[in-house]
Amino acid sequence: MAGDHLVARPRPPAGKADVPRWRLVHAGLVLAPYRRLADVPGVLSLLLWSLLGRLYQPGVPIALTFLVADWAGSYLVAGLVTGALTAGQVVAGPLRGRAADHGSVPRLLLVTGLVYAGGLAALSWWPADWWYAAPLVAFVTGCFMPPVTQVSRAVWASIPERTAREAAYAVEATLQELLFVVAPVLAAMVVAVVSPMAAVLLCAALALVGVAGFAFAASRTELLSARASLTHRSARASGSVFRVPRLRGSLVMGFAFVASVIAIDLLIVAWARDRGTPALAGLLAAAWGAGSLVGGFVAGGLRGEPRLWLRIGAVLGGLAAISLVLPPVHPDPSPWLLAGVLVVSGLAIAPALAAMNGLVGRIAPAGRQAEVFGWFAAATTAGGALASVVTGWLLDAANPSVTAAVAASWCLVAVLLARHLTRPSREAGPDMAQYERT
Repeated sequence: MAGDHLVARPRPPAGKADVPRWRLVHAGLVLAPYRRLADVPGVLSLLLWSLLGRLYQPGVPIALTFLVADWAGSYLVAGLVTGALTAGQVVAGPLRGRAADHGSVPRLLLVTGLVYAGGLAALSWWPADWWYAAPLVAFVTGCFMPPVTQVSRAVWASIPERTAREAAYAVEATLQELLFVVAPVLAAMVVAVVSPMAAVLLCAALALVGVAGFAFAASRTELLSARASLTHRSARASGSVFRVPRLRGSLVMGFAFVASVIAIDLLIVAWARDRGTPALAGLLAAAWGAGSLVGGFVAGGLRGEPRLWLRIGAVLGGLAAISLVLPPVHPDPSPWLLAGVLVVSGLAIAPALAAMNGLVGRIAPAGRQAEVFGWFAAATTAGGALASVVTGWLLDAANPSVTAAVAASWCLVAVLLARHLTRPSREAGPDMAQYERT
């Protein structure tokens, strides 16, 4: 009847009925992988402690640089000390991973945590007259950096359900971005308010507590027991892991990808400093990290198999866009414009890292995942170290746009390798069977 549309109809009760059905369905699809991850016994505690066990890492170079520059009066000596610490991490990373595969993980974590924290404490009290021995102490300290990253990613590879496993990699890659925001700010604040020595000692304390907590959480999870069983059953697979198909290509891919990302990190700092507004560096880095956080959360809720080469390709597109909004292509870019481009380009970083870790976990032989992730960590650390040197030279010899374009070229290498490594014919190959026959 006419006017029926004016008759008041009873409203549904408050709650889900107030929300459009398509939104509920979409939210359910996005959160489903996270719910499956939460159903894995002990995984949330392990994930939390794996992040707390790495909280100190981004703050150590900052604290050490201020400390050594104070008592040595030289940034060159500070660079030698921090470089020696990084070299120790690269050299011993695969060895620590192998030890985690074939021994008691909690005991390894506690021993390395104690030695590493003790090494940082020794450096905090190091006498200035003995500056020439500080790089050696730093190198030994780096060799004992606790293998929290390798162990946690090896455990994620042991999660039986693919959806939950990919969600674990995504959550870790996403929340890891927070570490690179919180830790440097915390270290810089302690340096400014107290002293560089206090900042180094704080990093040592965070390492000791975080690693001990991770060791305790690891000892209580069934996933670690499952890994130990796999290691025992696959003991006959004792050949070099470099015989595993696609591993060498994966290491080069990780090297190139991390080099491209680190180059942009340094480029942001240089651009803000040369512009006379150094405080902008932190805001721009936060914008890039915010994009990565959002992208990582959304990617972790996707149910399909991640397409690694497309995710890295999206990062490549973002780096190309960054090169177009920097001098001399754009003579005087607005910080708002650059921040917006960084947010958009950062959306694919955490998803790409998660998919890379997932690929490495799939190709690693059973019982040797920690060793493989140790090699992958060494490759990415080396990529960041090379990017620091090359980017510094490019910023002196060229300009920001060229530097960003070079970073994009490294990312292009990662895209091509990812496309090659994830071809359907290669994904279907029985990697473990081929490995055991060598």
